Formats: sequence, structure tokens, C-alpha cells
Amino acid sequence: MRVIKRDGRIAKYNPEKIVLAVTKAMKSIGYTDTSLASQIAEKVTNSINGNKEISVEEIQDLVEDALIKTGDARLAKTYILYRAKRAEIRGFREAIGIGDDELKLGVNALALLEKRYLKKFDGKRETPSQLFKRVAKHVASVEKQYGGNPDYWGRIFYNLMANQIFLPNTPCLANAGNKDLNYLFACYAFEIGDSMEEILQTAKDCGMVQKTGGGVGLHLSKLRPAGDFVKSTEGIASGPVDFMRIFDTVSDVIKQGGIRRGGNLGLLVVNHPDIIEFVKCKNDEARLNNFNISVAITDEFMRCVKNDSDFPLINPKNGEVVNKVNARHLFRFIAESAWRNGEPGLVFWDKIEQDNPTPKQGHLIKNLCGEQDLLPYEACVLGSINLEKFVEDGQIVYTSLKKVVHHAVRFLDDVIDASNYPLETIERRVKSNRKIGLGVMGFANMLLLLGIPYDSEKAEKIAEEVMDFINVEARKASVKLAEDRGSFPSIEESVITPPQRNATLTTIAPTGSISIIAETSSGIEPIFAVIYQKTNILEGNTFFEVNPVFESIAKKEGWYSQTLINKIIRNGGRVSGIDEIPEKWQRVFRTALEISPEWHVRMQAAFQRHVNNSISKTINLPTDATVEDVEKVIKLAYDLNLKGLTVFRNKSRTQQVLDLCVECEDGVCPIPETFLEEE
Repeated sequence: MRVIKRDGRIAKYNPEKIVLAVTKAMKSIGYTDTSLASQIAEKVTNSINGNKEISVEEIQDLVEDALIKTGDARLAKTYILYRAKRAEIRGFREAIGIGDDELKLGVNALALLEKRYLKKFDGKRETPSQLFKRVAKHVASVEKQYGGNPDYWGRIFYNLMANQIFLPNTPCLANAGNKDLNYLFACYAFEIGDSMEEILQTAKDCGMVQKTGGGVGLHLSKLRPAGDFVKSTEGIASGPVDFMRIFDTVSDVIKQGGIRRGGNLGLLVVNHPDIIEFVKCKNDEARLNNFNISVAITDEFMRCVKNDSDFPLINPKNGEVVNKVNARHLFRFIAESAWRNGEPGLVFWDKIEQDNPTPKQGHLIKNLCGEQDLLPYEACVLGSINLEKFVEDGQIVYTSLKKVVHHAVRFLDDVIDASNYPLETIERRVKSNRKIGLGVMGFANMLLLLGIPYDSEKAEKIAEEVMDFINVEARKASVKLAEDRGSFPSIEESVITPPQRNATLTTIAPTGSISIIAETSSGIEPIFAVIYQKTNILEGNTFFEVNPVFESIAKKEGWYSQTLINKIIRNGGRVSGIDEIPEKWQRVFRTALEISPEWHVRMQAAFQRHVNNSISKTINLPTDATVEDVEKVIKLAYDLNLKGLTVFRNKSRTQQVLDLCVECEDGVCPIPETFLEEE
């Protein structure tokens, strides 16, 4: 008997596929009965005997009918809903022109891939599997120069990405193998000199980087303060904030590699005379839209805050003290601004420098999102392991994680040689230090699968154990690569004992886009809601999410229903206080705004103790949080040896990436109608 597939291809009828599909439906509600699955397949086979041809849809109709006749309503409903979901995904694939694909990704992942990543070749858009093969083949091509087998490692790298186990940063996914735009790094950093020539040269260099898909960290602290005398022109200096407008304009007109607009992090040390003006520069949300800002906080400043003493502001041109301010007043001013709209972030300057692996080459500065510590004119490639994939039967499978860490380190080291560079200066520095940033995503979903609340000492312990394991294994992998390929060239002038291939190894990035592709939770963040919408991503597109771990648990334990989903939506995407949900799961599925700021900081600190570089994480505060709450969070972060901090009070901006589901205005609900249908 022949089966006509949806794309017109012909295949031989195989009843084992029915057994597999029914078994999957059973597993999703918590049991497996292979005998019943075989009986269903047999009934379907008997009903179509004598037919020479049958379509896939007709077979699935027969499976539905057979399941309904068993009397197991939950099993029948699960199969029907799964079938409807797959139909939705197929329809979306066809709508965006990528057709059938061996990878069964959801709508949100497909939408993002189509918007940013999938390339067209000879007028035909590549599929997700072809994208991953393109990236894997290009990165693995480097293996040949080190005596490795590109085909073998290409398969390894493909499996990492295709199975959503590990993904590199966006520029690598988007650009790998594109001979005209083969720039694979996400993080770059520049320090702006004090002369007009240096300022304009750096603006040009930033533009060259941003058109390739990279984000830029800009250290502004060498610029003399506004109003300072300029001898060469007998005029007065504009100051850091005015010069930021040049870089903002450059970013505004550059579309990063056809992927996203340019972005910058402006960093100013707290003792700069223009610190007040700098902190205020983002109060107007319509101003400097291509900038985030951070203040570099020094140990001296925090001592002055503690002692309620005056703090000197120093002209970087000549080192002279030009003013003194009360440290607590300045600290309060910074906290008030962060309370108002999340700007500025905080960077703990001396703590970063303590871990500088190459201090002889200069001091460290920050990349766009603040997670990567870099020298001026240095770049770093990032990649993240999906921790959700390493939970089996309520346990973390460290043997599998070890293998993935070693493969991921090799992948990222290969990227350094596989990439083009926008500037020769950057290439020389990158290849001299060979920094990589291996991080994680899916931590919250890992905890959900383990049944452990995010805000608990048990979760804190797991964070330490997992990240320590990854950090140790990453170093072992780098040592092995160094034995085969040589240590990074500048190791003799570093603080690292050879052999080691890479000057730094671990970083935790925000993973906003790649976590959507991996269909998991972002970075080390808790879940924002059990059901939520993501807005202001991809030029206004909106994504809707129901946490898949929640859905799976609810179905297995028998309390899932559309009525329940509607209640969660009306409860702001939260499960707390909903009687149908067992108290255990109400505790486990607590969301970011239900978790105290102190626990956010403690979790970041747990990871930071085992990360070479820094961490990009948001410390979420509720709408009614006070400035005093922000001050407490900053002091706690400093005391727990974080390297940086970003706080965000919910609804403190008119636009934000994550919104709760129930943002209904004028009777129009942004939740898809399928979420609002009663059973």
C-alpha cells in the first residue's frame, strides 16, 4: 500500500509509525501502553486493507476514530490537539516558504528563523536543518588546518544545533558560510580617545562592526568633561554625553547585517565629572535609543557610600580633582534613575579587573549586554548550552553534559578561525587571546523539570554545581585543545598557567533570540509567566508562549484544561492562588515578579562564582518597588561579588520586551482566540 504524503511524495505504508504517534500521545499524559498502541495500529490497518493508495490525512482521521472508540477521552483529545498543533506549524512553514523539514520546530522558533536567519539560495529559502548544516559545515572546515576531520566534526556540530542542545550567538547563525558577510562574533568593545581624530575614528570603526551584526561596548571615561578647555581649538569640550549622539546616529543608519539595528553600551566611570549628566541622559525614552548605559562603580565609591563621605570627581585629562560630591547622594541619584526606567546598569569596576587574564594588555571594558569583559578592540564569540536537555527521570545527566561542553568549546574555538573580521586590529587581538564565552540557557526549565522552585537554596546549590561543572570541563577542553593546537599566543604575558587554548572560557549571555530557537527559557532567568506574550521583538511581531513544561506536567497529572489556561491568563500569566493547581506546582512555577529581588541577586551570584567573565541577567522588581529597594539590591550585589547588575521595575518603561498576557485595552485582547475558547 502506498501513502501519499502532504508534499505529494509517495512512501510505503508503515503501521509502526502509528504505534509511535499513539505512544507519544500516551507519554504526554503520563503512561505508556504499547499493547493498546499496537491494537490501534492494527485496527487502522484492517480498515484500509484493499486500498492501493491513502493519504496521510486519511490515516490520521482513522487513528482519531480508533482512539475515540477506545473510550479513553484524554488520550483521544491529546492526539487530536497534537495533530492540530502540527497542522498549524505546517501551515506556517508553507506560509513563509520553507516547506517540509526534518526538524519539527514550533511556530515561534520558525517565525524567528524566517525573520532573521534563513537565507535564500537561487530564490529558494533554506530550511532550519539546512541552516544548521550550513553553519556546521563552515565552522568545521577549520578542523582541516589542525589535522581534524571536517566531515566528522560537521556532523557533531550539526547535531548539537539541530537537537537544540547548543547554539552559537546570532551573527554566527546568520552569517556563517556567507563569503560576503562571514562575521561570526556578537561582542565588541572600544575605548574612545580624547581627541577629535580618535572620536571620529572610533565612530567609523563602530559602524564597520555594527554592519556585520555585532554589538558594541563603548568606554567613554577618557573623554574630558563638558566645558573643559580645548587648547588646540581654544574652544570648550562637548563632553561624553554629546559625543554619544554621534555614535547613536551611526547606529541608527546601519542595519546590522540585515538582522537588527546597531546597539551600544555607553560606560562611564563613577568619578567622571559628567557623571550626573550621563546618568540623566536616558531619562527621555525618545533619546539615545541605540544606547544602553552603565556606570562603572569603584570600590572607593562604595566605601564612601558606606561611610557617608565625600567622593572626588576627577578630570581624566589631567587627573585633577575638579569637584567633590556626597557619595550617598550620588548613589541615591543613580538608584533613582535605575528605578525610573532601568538605566543605568551597574558595573563593579574593580571586581572585573581582579579577573583580568591579560592585565599587561590593558584594563577590561564591557560589551553591549554587559556579560563579556573585553580589552579595547577585542571581540568574543558566545554560545549557550540548553540545560533543559540534560534532565532525565528527575536527575541531571552530567556524563552527557560533559561531552557537550567539550564539543561546544571546540566549536567556539573553531569559530575564531572561521570568521572574518571587520578590522585588522580586532583580528590581531582576538587571535592573540582567543577568548570564548560558553554559557547556558534553559536553567529555569531545568528546575521546573526537577520540580525545584527557583527561589530556594536547593536551586541555588544546583546553579553552583552545574556552572562549576561546566567551567571545570570547559578548562579541561581548552587544555586539550592547547595540547593539540597550541595555547593562545599571548599566554606568556597573561596570568594563566599554560597550556590553555583560550584566555577566557565562560560567560552567561541573555540568549533572547537563541532561546526562542531552542524553545527553552532565557539564560539563567526565571520564567516570566506561565503564559505570556513577547512584544517589540522583530520589528513589532508578537510571540505567544505557554510554558511547555507546565503543559506537560498538567496533562500527565490530569488537571490540564482550556478553562484552566483561561484562568491563568486572567491571573496575569501566574498560577499562584489557582485552586486547581497543586500547591507544590504553584510554588515551583513562581514567576520572575513573584521572586524577591534578593533571590534574583543570589542566583546570579551563585553562577558568577563559576564564570570567567560576567553575566547578563535582569533583577526584576515589581511595579510598586521603591528606590530604597533598588539601593538594597545594588548593595547586596556588590557584597556578593557580582561583576555587574541590571535592575528593571515592571512597567517603568512605556515599551518593554516582555509583557504579561492580560494587556487588554479597548476590549481588544492580544491573546490568540484559541487561548480564550472554553472547553
